[in-house]
Amino acid sequence: MTEDTAVRPEQLRTPRFGLSAKLLVLTILFVMIAEVLIYVPSVANFRVVWLRDRLATAYTAALVLDAAPNGVVSDTLAKRILDSIGARAVAMKMGSRHRMIAVDDMPPAVAATYDMRTVYAFDAVVDAFTTMLNSKKEVVRVMGPAPGGEYIELVMDEQPLRRAMLRYSVDILLLSLLISAITAALVYLALHYMFVRPMRRVTANMIAFRADPENSDRVIASSGRLDEIGTAERELATMQTELASMLHQKNRLAGLGLAVSKINHDLRNLLASAQLFSDRLAKIPDPGVQRFAPKLMHALERAIAFCQSTLSYGRLQEAPPDRQPILLEPLVEEVHENLGLGADAPIRWISAVERGLVVEADYDQLFRILLNLARNAVQAMESQATEGRTDRDPGRDQIRITGRREGAVVVIEVSDTGPGFSEQARAHLFEAFQGSTRTGGTGLGLAIAAELVRAHGGEIRLVEGTIGATFSLTIPDRAVELAAHRGARAHG
Repeated sequence: MTEDTAVRPEQLRTPRFGLSAKLLVLTILFVMIAEVLIYVPSVANFRVVWLRDRLATAYTAALVLDAAPNGVVSDTLAKRILDSIGARAVAMKMGSRHRMIAVDDMPPAVAATYDMRTVYAFDAVVDAFTTMLNSKKEVVRVMGPAPGGEYIELVMDEQPLRRAMLRYSVDILLLSLLISAITAALVYLALHYMFVRPMRRVTANMIAFRADPENSDRVIASSGRLDEIGTAERELATMQTELASMLHQKNRLAGLGLAVSKINHDLRNLLASAQLFSDRLAKIPDPGVQRFAPKLMHALERAIAFCQSTLSYGRLQEAPPDRQPILLEPLVEEVHENLGLGADAPIRWISAVERGLVVEADYDQLFRILLNLARNAVQAMESQATEGRTDRDPGRDQIRITGRREGAVVVIEVSDTGPGFSEQARAHLFEAFQGSTRTGGTGLGLAIAAELVRAHGGEIRLVEGTIGATFSLTIPDRAVELAAHRGARAHG
């Protein structure tokens, strides 16, 4: 394990101010905000209730004083009643008469008047905070409804009300802190076990998987949850599995490329030696030898060229096509000869190319394209025969190549009566080491053919709804005209 991919201790350590700490702080903060929003109307209502209680007590005292003989009470009794109310004076208005029921000396000037007969919410909140923030010893007048008269009023010091409101605020604060602590703890524990711990598990797994992505044991195991975290775990497991498989495959390809590079030189030398022997063979005057020697030499030359460019696919260095006007029929016949499908072969070869059809292409690259497609078809049908399938008719095995011109585009179709492709192979049809359906197949033939067709500015596709497999190749005379050709076929 390298230094870059190793799991460092600081990666697995919980951050100093991690998700759990943030969650706890935010929970306490939000609960306190909620308590403040509750406190504001609560303290305003406390003030209103406190003043109305004083008015009710004052009204009861007024009834007692009014019931005295001749309506006269001693100064001592009046003072005791006012002290019990906490007022300096009590008065009542009945009709047009305003009667002072009790008074304690001459009260000082009144700083504010509060009418409790009609109380509005906003005014109650403003008056409550005005009272709490006012530290001066002021005297206020409070008015309220009176059952036996229009209203009753009392003159009182504001400080007792302020002290009562402050005590109430302290009680509310302590209760809010207690509620916040309990609520924050419950919410924190619930969210910690429902979200934070699973997220830590996912994070730790991602760090461990990054250190060794090819190890299948590092793939996260789904907890079976049906919510979003369960979905995230399952998707992460799928992604890690596919990534591990892809990296394993890439490493195998890298090893394969290294092995090929090692044998490439020796293989090329062996082919060169075979080419020297074929040169000597060509000098033998036998007619049969003279007939096949040029073809053998040409095949060896092509094999040497292929060997020289063995690694070009992996290095993405495929040579650009040398496009020249060539006759398609002779090229198709050469492909037939290289496959070795004679008249007695179990697989029939059918060529239905338009006579004299000319295509602008690189001869060797187009030969490789058709040879790969045809050889894949032969191998698929031979594999089908080896498996001994009872639904197979040996006399129907055939490979058919057709070619026609459509304006500035040449369309070539290679079809066979083999087993076709499975759904899995169709999903990765032109991907190396992915699109093969035959045991031991690599899928390189289709991948190389697709790359060479695209290099000509054309396209290759699998035709749906046919017996076996049918590949359609579209090669334009000029690559820029292929898009226009597609549009014309779509509207035709």
